[in-house]
Amino acid sequence: MAYPDVDAPVLSDAFEQRIREREQIRSRPLETVPAVTAKQPHGTIPNTPLAVSTISFFLGSIFALGFSVFLSGGLSSFWFATYQLAFFVASWSAFHWGEFAVTAGWNRDKVSVDSFLLNNGPWYHIANSLAVIEHLLVLYFRPSLKTFPYVSSTGELNKPLLSRPCHVCRFGAGIIVVFLGQFLRSAAMIKAASNFSHAVAFRKNAGHHLVTDGIYAWSRHPSYAGFFYWALGTQLVLQNPLSFCLYIVLLMRFFSPRIRAEERALVSFFGDDYVSYRNQVGTWIPFIP
Repeated sequence: MAYPDVDAPVLSDAFEQRIREREQIRSRPLETVPAVTAKQPHGTIPNTPLAVSTISFFLGSIFALGFSVFLSGGLSSFWFATYQLAFFVASWSAFHWGEFAVTAGWNRDKVSVDSFLLNNGPWYHIANSLAVIEHLLVLYFRPSLKTFPYVSSTGELNKPLLSRPCHVCRFGAGIIVVFLGQFLRSAAMIKAASNFSHAVAFRKNAGHHLVTDGIYAWSRHPSYAGFFYWALGTQLVLQNPLSFCLYIVLLMRFFSPRIRAEERALVSFFGDDYVSYRNQVGTWIPFIP
């Protein structure tokens, strides 16, 4: 007796349903593929929701560990686990997570796994590594050189931060500069929204307009200024004089040609409007008017 082929339509329907589901994925909030006009990912890290969630998990875990050690005033049982290094680690992880989070929230068309800025170039990672090495070497051989409280913190440094009396529970210059730099950076990205790009744009998009209000009324490049002071603030926290000077050199070498190239593009985009704006508003970055 012959039986009708019932499996074929079932398989066909399941296959078509799977195709429809895969098509719907592209419109879901977890999609990480930027718009065609935006800069595409480098490809060194898989540009998938799984990669994004994994990176976010590790950055969040690093932040939680670092900030907890910072609040506790360091771990006395481990000579290297200072509150300074813990704050550096926490601020580093918060910065990279924040870059992705702000891009995803206010600049969705450009978001990808590269928005974490973990592909920030070899010199960025070399500089961070040298900063940690300098801190640990000086801490091991000359720990007295890491005890200038008004640079990193004030009060009784061997006690947990939250247990100190209110009149000594204050932050030192480095920590304040890190917070201000991070605020400036994130505020600039939020204000510019879709006009912001991690890569210099040399072609004007249809929705690209000149932002001159908000934080941009005070600085032409507040995101660059924010990163500049955030990076130097981390070295004040670590009390790293050599790395502090190295960071200044590297940051100036990075920002100076980048700003010149970006401003040439902005003049071609907006003409006299940008020239007038540039003449009225500075950058807040030393030696770059």
